[in-house]
Amino acid sequence: MLTGEPLPAVGDVLSALATGLWRSDPDAGLVTLDAEAARLVGLPPEPTTITEAGIRARFHPEDWIEVDGVVRLAVTEGTIAEVRMRVMDERGRVVRIVRSRTKPIVDSLTGEYELIGTLQEVSEPPPGTAARTAVTGDWRRSREAFLLDAGRALAEARSTEEVLRVAAGLSMPGFSPDGLAVFGVEVDRLTVIGHHGQKPGDERPFTQISLDMDYPAADVVRTGRAVYLSSPEDYKSRYPASWPLAEQFGRRSWAFLPLTVAGQTMGAWMAAFTYPVSFTPDERSVLTTVARMLAQALSRAGTAETERELTDGLQRSMMPTLGPEIPGMNVAARYVPTGGGLQVGGDWYDLIPLPGGSFALVIGDVQGHDVRAAGLMGQLRIALRAYASEGHRPDAVLSRASRFLYGVTYDDESVDLRFATCLYVEVDPATGVLEVARAGHPDPAVRMADGTVLTRPTAGGLPLGIDPDADYPTTRIVLEPGETMLICTDGLIETGGHDLDTGWRRIRGILQAHEGDLEALADALVQGVHGPSSHHTPGPLADRREDDIAVLLLGREGQGPGDTALVRPTVRRTALTVAQDEPERVAGARKHVRELLHDWSCDDQVDSAVLLVSEAITNVLVHTDTDALLIAEVTGGPDQRRMRVEVTDTGDDLPHKRRPGELASSGRGLLLIELLADAWGVDPRGEGKSIWFELYEAATTA
Repeated sequence: MLTGEPLPAVGDVLSALATGLWRSDPDAGLVTLDAEAARLVGLPPEPTTITEAGIRARFHPEDWIEVDGVVRLAVTEGTIAEVRMRVMDERGRVVRIVRSRTKPIVDSLTGEYELIGTLQEVSEPPPGTAARTAVTGDWRRSREAFLLDAGRALAEARSTEEVLRVAAGLSMPGFSPDGLAVFGVEVDRLTVIGHHGQKPGDERPFTQISLDMDYPAADVVRTGRAVYLSSPEDYKSRYPASWPLAEQFGRRSWAFLPLTVAGQTMGAWMAAFTYPVSFTPDERSVLTTVARMLAQALSRAGTAETERELTDGLQRSMMPTLGPEIPGMNVAARYVPTGGGLQVGGDWYDLIPLPGGSFALVIGDVQGHDVRAAGLMGQLRIALRAYASEGHRPDAVLSRASRFLYGVTYDDESVDLRFATCLYVEVDPATGVLEVARAGHPDPAVRMADGTVLTRPTAGGLPLGIDPDADYPTTRIVLEPGETMLICTDGLIETGGHDLDTGWRRIRGILQAHEGDLEALADALVQGVHGPSSHHTPGPLADRREDDIAVLLLGREGQGPGDTALVRPTVRRTALTVAQDEPERVAGARKHVRELLHDWSCDDQVDSAVLLVSEAITNVLVHTDTDALLIAEVTGGPDQRRMRVEVTDTGDDLPHKRRPGELASSGRGLLLIELLADAWGVDPRGEGKSIWFELYEAATTA
């Protein structure tokens, strides 16, 4: 009936309907209530402004948590936030249940928002629906448990395939979709990344849908807002053009949600149901949260897969093949990166053919585990190849490489100074002679034909790139038939909390116990340090490790033609030079002899051999101006072995036994040899002399 009278004021209408009006400013932390709203929350019935903490105290704590989630959902979707809440008195009793309907007002520039809405008293929820309301909290607890489990599972997924498999297995509380699909975006078209609940091939009509098409997923990508379709009629009326594509699957409700990362919509997620779903705020909140977690998981998986592809390319380009077969020798190599982020660091190895039929083995480690370390590694490897191919000796190759790296990193504008350790070995395949130059790198180790493992002390200089004028003296080693040399980066030694000493003991145990060819030995070393790993050259990527590993094995074949197995002869022999200006290497010689006698049955004889070697070498360094050459040889079978040690120098004066007094500081060397050795002597040579002694292994029963 038209009366011509003006409409009543909004406040009068709300008062007549027992509906309060309230406004919230989250930034200021204040809530403004009119008289009716104040009455409904248990305050005096008059307009008032209170703090957010004050209004929160009027409601049940669980319901206020629900308000926060529903409001955030409404802000995301641009919809109205509706929730029921229990008003509590001072004793914690429920005095009434109110319904709040709120419209977030969002600032498009800053993303900040304020809320304006209504508050109205409602009756208790009808029986049978309580479990699906926010009042009881039962459904909420199930939802929170589900989201916690889903978040954990998605966070642990490491590939796109794993993420999709986790998403397909999600069972949402109270409602579960039976059809899922994840859409990506390529330029201006949708693609199906994965789906579940449909037959193989059903995705073909959806693989190249234009973003301009009248299709829910395309609409979601264009707008960044979710689309909820509660019935086939709703779908058909809103998206008539694409309804024939969806009709064939027999679904009754659909939810299409944006997959958003860092404010960018990267795709859409579809959840389809074979029964009607009304998509209450609680249900939309669950779906929105899952979509966010799914987007983050897909983004992480995509980034990881891109990094793995980049790693494969870098690894293939930077790590060489070992080239053609070398007559009389075998080479095996492994490279295991850290696996964290970009899985290429500063470790590398190389095999370089040299003029005259010889070749060089190179292994090194550029400081750092990042892209810059990988780039410097590539530059340094190329420089070393160039210097070696020009025919320079090992010491000259490392000197030039150090000067090159210094020039690359120590310029006026550099803020990221790097150095590199390196071991360069020139190999003569015909004789087994190895010329070794070392730049701050771990010493090589040699596995003798009978399984004995010795670390071979070598002369060395500073790491590359520190001093452009550094010198790198060389050390000559002879690799006998049946022996294997190991060179590696410190990742193989120190992983697992080991230092250089304990790490070498672990590696020595692996080398001594292994039976088989070099390839199997290389795998045993990596697996023995890190456990099974598939990331070596060649091979796929491995899991995250503590430090990069590069390993090179060089084996000299035994006496038989084509004999690559590790044979067990009854002779072990080693040689070591101690120069006049390297008295600290006497300690290395003692360690060398102790390692050579690792399985000798009598510990006292081992101690005697170590003492006599120390005395003989020190005698040369003190009483001559020449270097000392140590040659040690063990022959015979267990409990019947003989050790012969010769210390040779080029001095003219023969040693003589002395009778030192009690306070004398020297002169006891030959007396000790005579006392402790089973046989000994001094043999003049064409140039110089040789002091020798022998020890005969005591029987184990003794």
